[in-house]
Amino acid sequence: MKLILFTLVFMTNGIMAKNFEKATLGGGCFWCTEAIYSELKGVVDVKPGYSGGTTKNPTYKEVCTGETGHAEVIQITFDPNIISFAEILEVFFMTHNPTSLNRQGNDVGTQYRSVIFYHSEKQKEVAKKVVKLFTDEKVYNQPIVTEITAFEKFYEAEDYHQNYFARNKNEGYCQFVIIPKIDKFRKIFKDKLKD
Repeated sequence: MKLILFTLVFMTNGIMAKNFEKATLGGGCFWCTEAIYSELKGVVDVKPGYSGGTTKNPTYKEVCTGETGHAEVIQITFDPNIISFAEILEVFFMTHNPTSLNRQGNDVGTQYRSVIFYHSEKQKEVAKKVVKLFTDEKVYNQPIVTEITAFEKFYEAEDYHQNYFARNKNEGYCQFVIIPKIDKFRKIFKDKLKD
């Protein structure tokens, strides 16, 4: 009985609890970012949702107005023994445009801003170092405008947003926006993909 209770206490969503960490990132439409991070080794779970605003329990419709202050984000649970936070951010910066203020492609508004919500002082330091590295290496022609902000609250998106790409691959947005991003991501990070 003790063994059963011990196992139940340390189970989270059917996954044995380890020293997993969380990362909360906004890089435009969360359908795209969820699809990308779901393929990375060391990523245990990815949830689309909303963060950074003042409205409690926001709906997708409310966030789309740009008046809630929330950004479309993903919350990643990852194993730092397999993938580091710096590697998570490398993927982040290489799969969206961090120089575009409040916009990713045709998605416009503060809800599509580039943002890192750090969960610890260590994550904050790593985020600043990664931004400096990308800036010093002149990876982009324009300055990086990604916000680095303390994490406060994450609101999980509605059920129909969960695993959106996996369930809607033939939908127009998936065909013309998400698939090209995933193809580029797979070429650049082929050594970091799940088997």
